Amino acid sequence: MTFIVSLLLPLLAILFWWPVKPLSTCQRRWRTGISLVLALIGLGFATLWRLDIFSYSVEAWIQLVFGWVLVMYMLVLVFVVVRGVGWLLSRLLPRTSRLATLWHGAGLNHGAAIVIVLLATLGIYNGLKPPQVHERELIVPHLPREMDGLRMAVLADLHISPVKRSWRTQRIVDATLAAKPDMIVLPGDMADGGLDDSGRFAAPLAQLKAPYGVWLAPGNHEYYYDYSAWMAHFRQMGLGVLENQTALLTINGRRLAVSGIGDLAALKPSSYMHGGLAPDMPAVVAGGSGADVHVLLAHQPKQARAAAATGAFDLQVSGHTHGGHMWGFDRWVVAPFNHGYVRGQYRVGDMVLFVSNGVGQWDGFTARLGVSSRIDVLVLRSPALK
Repeated sequence: MTFIVSLLLPLLAILFWWPVKPLSTCQRRWRTGISLVLALIGLGFATLWRLDIFSYSVEAWIQLVFGWVLVMYMLVLVFVVVRGVGWLLSRLLPRTSRLATLWHGAGLNHGAAIVIVLLATLGIYNGLKPPQVHERELIVPHLPREMDGLRMAVLADLHISPVKRSWRTQRIVDATLAAKPDMIVLPGDMADGGLDDSGRFAAPLAQLKAPYGVWLAPGNHEYYYDYSAWMAHFRQMGLGVLENQTALLTINGRRLAVSGIGDLAALKPSSYMHGGLAPDMPAVVAGGSGADVHVLLAHQPKQARAAAATGAFDLQVSGHTHGGHMWGFDRWVVAPFNHGYVRGQYRVGDMVLFVSNGVGQWDGFTARLGVSSRIDVLVLRSPALK
């Protein structure tokens, strides 16, 4: 992936100015040079990040700058493709036509460059600002009448880091508690970086309280930064960490099972992995045996098909996709890598899958355009009352 980006960014810098006809050789060199310098800045920051010579407190900011440049050149790619289509259309018209002049003119590039920089910057801002609470009803198969109206807050993909400081975590905690959930679940990717670098920014999570508990399952990013230390830290904060484990809760005389399963990242070990456990579906199936309704916390929505095939679960709550980040990118890039599951509610066999937009995202790709981060509050409804 790094190799592809290293080739693509400079190429896009050249293609951005190549078809523009009115420019002199000197003007073309200057404009192309500026675009290339920006591309090389992005690649330079990517190299610094990959060299792994800085503490994560510095590395997180390096990732953020790289992500900003990357988003700009993703938008450049869209512009180049659209202009290419326009160029083909203009070939069918006289060279002096207004359309031909527009698609070959420098003015279009100048305007596009301004819009691209502004959109990329707006995307970073949207990704970093604290999320709002979004409440929705969700019909859950086999949910007993006695549990109808149960309020479940979902805090997926916090990605707490030195970029996203304690104040942001505190705002999320305050908004969640103000929504008065009966239960709070955190389906993975709570933090980035090691405990020494990011632990203090996660401190407000200790304030999370709910009548039926606060339950957490691991995500792939915990596996990259000292998994065992983070899980122990979350337990010390009073969070219910479920590592291929199940919590059995009694609610109005009926039994609710909440299971947390290991992440799929463990099945593809790499040099970036620092601990973690593989998913153990039989263990969580057995853990919820006999419950009236069974909820599975699985970080990646790709686990939904395997979970539904067991017939043991009524609801799977996931994150990982960040809702797809941006219009277009969500369907064309994110969906194919996640079995088509990007955000919202899906029916998978007899099970309901809910994929949260997430309350944050990784600093290396923070941008959000048209897809907001959010604190989801699911109001669970019994099909017997519908």
